Amino acid sequence: QVQLVESGGGSVQAGGSLRLSCAASGGTFSSYTMGWFRQAPRKEREFVAQISWIAWKTYYADSVKGRFTISRDNAKNTVYLQMNSLKPEDTAVYHCAADPKPRAPVMTTTPSAYEYWGQGTQVTVSS
Repeated sequence: QVQLVESGGGSVQAGGSLRLSCAASGGTFSSYTMGWFRQAPRKEREFVAQISWIAWKTYYADSVKGRFTISRDNAKNTVYLQMNSLKPEDTAVYHCAADPKPRAPVMTTTPSAYEYWGQGTQVTVSS
Protein backbone atom coordinates (compact mmCIF):
# COMPACT_ATOMS: atom_id res chain seq x y z
CA GLN A 1 0.00 0.00 0.00
CA VAL A 2 1.21 3.48 -0.90
CA GLN A 3 0.79 6.39 1.52
CA LEU A 4 1.06 10.05 0.52
CA VAL A 5 1.31 12.92 3.00
CA GLU A 6 1.11 16.55 1.89
CA SER A 7 2.50 19.53 3.78
CA GLY A 8 3.33 23.18 3.22
CA GLY A 9 -0.10 24.70 2.87
CA GLY A 10 -1.10 27.91 4.57
CA SER A 11 -2.50 31.40 4.13
CA VAL A 12 -0.80 34.04 2.01
CA GLN A 13 -1.68 37.31 0.34
CA ALA A 14 -2.08 37.57 -3.41
CA GLY A 15 1.31 37.63 -5.09
CA GLY A 16 2.93 35.50 -2.42
CA SER A 17 4.51 32.06 -2.67
CA LEU A 18 4.19 28.64 -1.08
CA ARG A 19 5.96 25.34 -1.60
CA LEU A 20 3.94 22.18 -1.11
CA SER A 21 5.58 18.83 -0.40
CA CYS A 22 4.25 15.31 -0.80
CA ALA A 23 6.12 12.49 0.92
CA ALA A 24 5.51 8.98 -0.35
CA SER A 25 6.05 5.65 1.35
CA GLY A 26 5.17 2.02 0.78
CA GLY A 27 6.20 1.79 -2.85
CA THR A 28 8.84 2.48 -5.42
CA PHE A 29 8.62 6.25 -5.70
CA SER A 30 11.05 6.58 -8.56
CA SER A 31 8.67 4.66 -10.83
CA TYR A 32 5.53 6.68 -9.98
CA THR A 33 3.81 9.21 -12.12
CA MET A 34 3.00 12.00 -9.66
CA GLY A 35 0.35 14.67 -9.93
CA TRP A 36 -1.10 17.59 -8.02
CA PHE A 37 -4.82 18.32 -8.02
CA ARG A 38 -6.90 20.91 -6.18
CA GLN A 39 -10.49 21.23 -5.09
CA ALA A 40 -12.19 24.46 -4.11
CA PRO A 41 -15.54 24.59 -2.29
CA ARG A 42 -18.43 23.62 -4.55
CA LYS A 43 -16.09 22.86 -7.43
CA GLU A 44 -14.84 19.68 -9.04
CA ARG A 45 -11.37 18.39 -8.35
CA GLU A 46 -9.12 19.81 -11.06
CA PHE A 47 -5.71 18.97 -12.44
CA VAL A 48 -2.82 21.27 -11.53
CA ALA A 49 0.48 19.64 -12.50
CA GLN A 50 2.14 16.31 -13.28
CA ILE A 51 5.66 14.92 -13.40
CA SER A 52 6.58 11.63 -15.03
CA TRP A 53 8.79 8.83 -13.71
CA ILE A 54 10.86 8.87 -16.87
CA ALA A 55 12.44 11.73 -18.84
CA TRP A 56 11.42 14.25 -16.13
CA LYS A 57 8.53 15.47 -18.25
CA THR A 58 6.20 18.00 -16.61
CA TYR A 59 2.71 19.20 -17.49
CA TYR A 60 0.63 22.07 -16.14
CA ALA A 61 -2.90 23.34 -16.26
CA ASP A 62 -3.18 26.51 -18.32
CA SER A 63 -4.29 28.41 -15.23
CA VAL A 64 -0.96 27.85 -13.45
CA LYS A 65 1.58 27.82 -16.29
CA GLY A 66 4.44 30.20 -15.61
CA ARG A 67 3.56 30.44 -11.92
CA PHE A 68 3.77 26.87 -10.55
CA THR A 69 6.64 24.38 -10.85
CA ILE A 70 6.43 20.67 -10.07
CA SER A 71 9.60 18.76 -9.23
CA ARG A 72 10.63 15.52 -7.56
CA ASP A 73 13.48 14.22 -5.43
CA ASN A 74 13.58 10.45 -5.75
CA ALA A 75 16.23 10.12 -3.04
CA LYS A 76 13.76 11.69 -0.58
CA ASN A 77 10.62 10.04 -2.03
CA THR A 78 9.11 13.50 -2.30
CA VAL A 79 7.38 15.59 -4.94
CA TYR A 80 7.09 19.37 -4.67
CA LEU A 81 4.84 22.09 -6.01
CA GLN A 82 6.40 25.54 -5.95
CA MET A 83 3.63 28.12 -6.25
CA ASN A 84 4.52 31.71 -7.06
CA SER A 85 2.41 34.76 -7.86
CA LEU A 86 -0.54 33.23 -6.07
CA LYS A 87 -4.02 34.48 -6.85
CA PRO A 88 -7.24 34.28 -4.79
CA GLU A 89 -8.61 31.79 -7.32
CA ASP A 90 -5.79 29.41 -6.33
CA THR A 91 -7.50 28.92 -2.97
CA ALA A 92 -8.29 25.21 -2.59
CA VAL A 93 -7.35 21.99 -0.89
CA TYR A 94 -4.34 20.64 -2.76
CA HIS A 95 -3.88 16.88 -3.08
CA CYS A 96 -0.98 14.90 -4.42
CA ALA A 97 -1.65 11.68 -6.28
CA ALA A 98 0.39 8.75 -7.48
CA ASP A 99 0.07 6.25 -10.29
CA PRO A 100 2.40 3.32 -9.59
CA LYS A 101 1.77 1.62 -12.92
CA PRO A 102 4.32 1.85 -15.70
CA ARG A 103 3.14 4.65 -17.96
CA ALA A 104 4.26 6.57 -20.96
CA PRO A 105 5.12 10.20 -20.10
CA VAL A 106 1.81 11.53 -21.41
CA MET A 107 -0.22 14.31 -19.80
CA THR A 108 -2.90 12.77 -17.57
CA THR A 109 -5.45 15.21 -16.17
CA THR A 110 -8.26 12.97 -14.92
CA PRO A 111 -8.32 12.03 -11.22
CA SER A 112 -9.41 8.48 -12.05
CA ALA A 113 -6.03 7.80 -13.65
CA TYR A 114 -4.31 8.04 -10.25
CA GLU A 115 -4.62 5.21 -7.75
CA TYR A 116 -3.27 6.75 -4.53
CA TRP A 117 -4.14 10.08 -2.92
CA GLY A 118 -3.02 12.15 0.03
CA GLN A 119 -5.44 13.79 2.44
CA GLY A 120 -4.70 17.27 1.14
CA THR A 121 -3.34 20.55 2.44
CA GLN A 122 -5.26 23.82 2.50
CA VAL A 123 -3.99 26.80 0.52
CA THR A 124 -5.74 30.12 1.10
CA VAL A 125 -4.86 33.23 -0.91
CA SER A 126 -6.37 36.53 0.16
CA SER A 127 -6.73 39.62 -1.99
